[in-house]
Amino acid sequence: MGLVDEKLQPSKGNGRRPPIRGLARRARYALHQGSRVALYTLHSEAMRRMNRRLQEDLPETPKVQPDGPVPGQRRMLADIFKLFADDMKAVEDGLYPMPSDGSLTARELLDTSRAFFRDVPEVARRRATGAHQEVNEDTGGFAEALPRYYRQNFHFQTDGWLSQESARLYDFQVDVLFSGATAAMRRRALVPFAEILKRKDQRKITYLDLACGTGGLLHPALKAFPRLRGIGLDLSEPYLGVAQERCKTRRAGYVTAMAEALPFADSSIDVLSCVFLFHELPPKVRRQVIKEISRVLKPGGSFLFVDSLQTGDVPDYDGLLSIFPQLFHEPYFSSYLKEDLSALCSAQGLEQRWITPAFVSRAAEFVKTR
Repeated sequence: MGLVDEKLQPSKGNGRRPPIRGLARRARYALHQGSRVALYTLHSEAMRRMNRRLQEDLPETPKVQPDGPVPGQRRMLADIFKLFADDMKAVEDGLYPMPSDGSLTARELLDTSRAFFRDVPEVARRRATGAHQEVNEDTGGFAEALPRYYRQNFHFQTDGWLSQESARLYDFQVDVLFSGATAAMRRRALVPFAEILKRKDQRKITYLDLACGTGGLLHPALKAFPRLRGIGLDLSEPYLGVAQERCKTRRAGYVTAMAEALPFADSSIDVLSCVFLFHELPPKVRRQVIKEISRVLKPGGSFLFVDSLQTGDVPDYDGLLSIFPQLFHEPYFSSYLKEDLSALCSAQGLEQRWITPAFVSRAAEFVKTR
């Protein structure tokens, strides 16, 4: 059975044609997102060509066989456009403002593009040789105090999560992988968030973004809800440093800590969000994190979740999901695909209220009932 919406269905509208202002806004959105899809698709194609040349001088790697259907490019583009349509609908419904994804200057874009292509051969080398423990071999510094499961070159990326160079490049790399759709997938969490804030005073909400990275959801949330204050928590000091550089506001605070040992009192958080974390946690730690989320949430508080699709959510993607761990060194991804997250959350008093697919991600809201 595939994933289906349970609540927060988009309204169907009144059938009237949108006014000129609305058409102009849609055109502006389409131009912006379309240019991003084109930019990252070009980088993806250039990367593929580089990899084909590099493979001539690298050890041959075993071919990865998908365990199920793999969507074609046309299907994936159709799902990206549906994601963008849902994103635009949320803007038109007044849930959050028009997004400004990836607003890099021409110089920043050029520098980031160059850094991306410089790193392609290093990623290819690690993939071909299975070298995903380079971070762990580098002793000394703050990394020694981090959990062992965290000290890896996830995605075969240089420095793993442990340098500012990695942090400044990471979002660009992910957008190349997802054709510029990453931010729109993250924003699915703002849909239930906006509904929550319709009933409450933003100034009195305690908000925590768990594993915030460089601020991919925290920053849009603070922009969307101008009276909201938020805390971004992450294990990577360099990533938090870049998050602070990118969003200089007094309404954002940052904490370095583990998700499985949150430094907050019981029943102290109204809204907790978490984006693309759970598939990178070992099963045991996954359970500890859910327990901690339940502990710190207030009764009636919401856990807003965005992560990869799981097996069976959208069956046409099952084969693509099955090969992802080998292609991008995701050691805990296979266990995530089969994890019954709803049951794990329910066992900790977190009831699933809403869930929907969003391209290659699933977005959900869980509410603490006890």
